[in-house]
Amino acid sequence: MTYLLAAVGAITIAVLMWKAFGPRAAEATTTRTSIAPDDDPDFLRKLGEKHRKPPAEDPPA
Repeated sequence: MTYLLAAVGAITIAVLMWKAFGPRAAEATTTRTSIAPDDDPDFLRKLGEKHRKPPAEDPPA
């Protein structure tokens, strides 16, 4: 019985140490989520500027 309690205690301590000092995989995987072009304010602004530009005149040939 003593060995069983010692094993459970050792496993508990190992898990707690792993959680406290283990690799930070969850933080490394948090990346910026991509958004659709129609939801992207920069895309919409550039599209509006492109649409408002006067057409370039053809150079004389």
